[in-house]
Amino acid sequence: MAERFVWPRAAQGTDSEALEGWLAEHGWEVDPTVFMAGVLGPAVQVRRIGEAGEEDEPGLLILPGEAMEYDGTRIRLASSLAGCPTG
Repeated sequence: MAERFVWPRAAQGTDSEALEGWLAEHGWEVDPTVFMAGVLGPAVQVRRIGEAGEEDEPGLLILPGEAMEYDGTRIRLASSLAGCPTG
């Protein structure tokens, strides 16, 4: 079963810490070279740890309010917020 995490709208520092911890548990990280601020809050780009600049694994852009899931191998956008801790 996939594990899920919701990147909330208007994310704060504690949300960033929670995301970074969740990603690290699965071998992923926030890409520090990509930052996007928007009306609903910041978007984050995530990638596998140690795969900076790898063309075959460009990472995943997570927008405010979106959920992601880990399927045991990859992180991808969740098809719905059902079953997410804050969704």
